[in-house]
Amino acid sequence: MDIEVRIRGLMMDPATNMPIVVLKDVGSDTVMPIWVGIFEANAIAIEIEKVAPPRPMSHDLARNLMRHMDACLEKIVINDLRDDTFFAVLWLRQGGELMTVDARPSDAIALALRADCPIYVSEHVLQTAKLNMAGPPEGPTAEELRGWLEGLNDEDLGRYKM
Repeated sequence: MDIEVRIRGLMMDPATNMPIVVLKDVGSDTVMPIWVGIFEANAIAIEIEKVAPPRPMSHDLARNLMRHMDACLEKIVINDLRDDTFFAVLWLRQGGELMTVDARPSDAIALALRADCPIYVSEHVLQTAKLNMAGPPEGPTAEELRGWLEGLNDEDLGRYKM
């Protein structure tokens, strides 16, 4: 079963200085962090803030190609977690045909924001991510980290600046 999530925030991990996209289950307080690259985080932040870049970015290009090919992004699903790496699938419809395309979650999220389509996480991925959500050995426990993420407020998350 897939669980719909929304972006709760975009922030920098204070320990690794890497961007984190915080996804939140729309039906509960469950959150799931995904560490992403700086360029991918920037592409997500630009769309969240509705900043129009002077030239199309890669995700804008992908959206424009879909439009010109009469294809529609129906949803994205973060569907797997292997060796601490998340995997995602784009669900595209062109004409009457539904197809899936493998994607990195950060790219899928950036494209979903541009296409205004829902973001889902497979239930098993959400459960696995919750179990694996632990910091370094001397760092916080998984429960402490989960509590910290769930307790973030808008001020903590900032204005999505990278």
